[in-house]
Amino acid sequence: MTKELSAQRPPYLMIAVLFIGAFISFLNNTLMNVALPTIMQDFQISYATVQWLSNGYMLVSGVLIPASAFFITRFNTKPLFVVATSIFTLGTLLAAFSPNFGTLLAGRMVQAAGSSVMAPLLMNVMLVSFPIEKRGTAMGFFGLIMMAAPAIGPTLSGYIVEHYNWRILFTMILPFAVISVLLGLWKLENVIPTKKKSLDYFSIVLSTIGFGSLLYGFSTAGNKGWSDPVIITTIIIGIIGIVLFVLRQLKLESPFLSMEIFKAPSYTLSAIFSSVLGMGLTGGMILTPAYLQSVRHIEPMESGLMMLPGALVMAAMSPITGRLFDKFGPRVLAIIGMSIMTVTTYLLSHLEIDTSIIYIISVYTVRTIGISLVMMPVMTNGLNSLAPRLNPHGTAANNTIQQIAGSIGTAVLIAVMNTKATSVGEKMAAEAMQAGTFSEEVMASITQQALLEGIELAFFVATCFTLIPLLLSFFLKRVTQPQIK
Repeated sequence: MTKELSAQRPPYLMIAVLFIGAFISFLNNTLMNVALPTIMQDFQISYATVQWLSNGYMLVSGVLIPASAFFITRFNTKPLFVVATSIFTLGTLLAAFSPNFGTLLAGRMVQAAGSSVMAPLLMNVMLVSFPIEKRGTAMGFFGLIMMAAPAIGPTLSGYIVEHYNWRILFTMILPFAVISVLLGLWKLENVIPTKKKSLDYFSIVLSTIGFGSLLYGFSTAGNKGWSDPVIITTIIIGIIGIVLFVLRQLKLESPFLSMEIFKAPSYTLSAIFSSVLGMGLTGGMILTPAYLQSVRHIEPMESGLMMLPGALVMAAMSPITGRLFDKFGPRVLAIIGMSIMTVTTYLLSHLEIDTSIIYIISVYTVRTIGISLVMMPVMTNGLNSLAPRLNPHGTAANNTIQQIAGSIGTAVLIAVMNTKATSVGEKMAAEAMQAGTFSEEVMASITQQALLEGIELAFFVATCFTLIPLLLSFFLKRVTQPQIK
């Protein structure tokens, strides 16, 4: 019997080390967006080019997260964490001292290659370390670090970019990354069962083409438009690649990413739930800053501070939600949480140009309470339905689905916003021209009103997204033992 299965007491110190690595990874991912305009000016590059610092990171993560199932199953915990964190540290070093944009982009992609395995590895250690009846509390603390990083990342980044050089965003991460490597060498143990299995290179090719193309297509559709031939082609290639990837896994005796996980009804339901929820969640997190900065003309730093209470509440609620999940199961929490999220998202679809700042902060913060009641409980319940041997595949598929759903949701909502704003703007401009009242001031007012109506419609569509998981909430059942052995 392996050490992790025979141990009575979970390896708390080891989990703490993994927490540090995962937190650094999550924080790093949220620091960059605010700094993009400054980096664009420093390197004298276009917005489309600098956007690759975010898109490139996302693409590498999206391609490698499915591979995390193979890495976690094949390699021991300690060397896997040390190598992944070392790769992340190397990428951080490259980015911090990059003499040009190409080196900076390479550093970001190397960072993504290292960080892509950190969160799945931590989740799997926690799944084998805690029994089903205690996993809610444990995963709640995982949710704490997952949500705390986005809470402080944009605000911290805004402050640093406003008062210091953007390179500090990397140099301040560097010592913590080095400490994580050293702690991993010192305190980590091999707690996840491994087995020798060969790497199917064709699966890697299909995974890269499928997930990479789909993520690229949807992540850039908001800027280039849905009619762009490149966008249409990459999305089609992505869908074909993913279909071929799934068919390949079904034929392999030892699959790269096992499709057996979807035989568990609770896992399949949680995957559908999380994907639809992720579409509305990610898009909503983009629409609120768009309203604050582009309609209300509030500075990025101030808008980040306005969203900070909601993010902090969501992080603080995660451990509490975990305990509630252990006590009551997922159904009650999901019904209450989705009801809150549906109502508050609908309220955000009725924002006005002069809506009270206190009202906006309050509704946004209450919305995050609903999110915290839903996300980790539903995901944990789905993973509880899997046998330990399938945990790496379950976490890898779950993270991949959420990332793709977030990209699709963002692309759809931005497209809805832009289409409505363009339509309203053209109509109002034509009316002003006909009435003879057209001027620069009138045009600025028209642009503001058109964008507001676009954001309102996008929030309404996001509300429709939330109705699907709200209905699915009533079908959730508490898992007390694996449904797939």
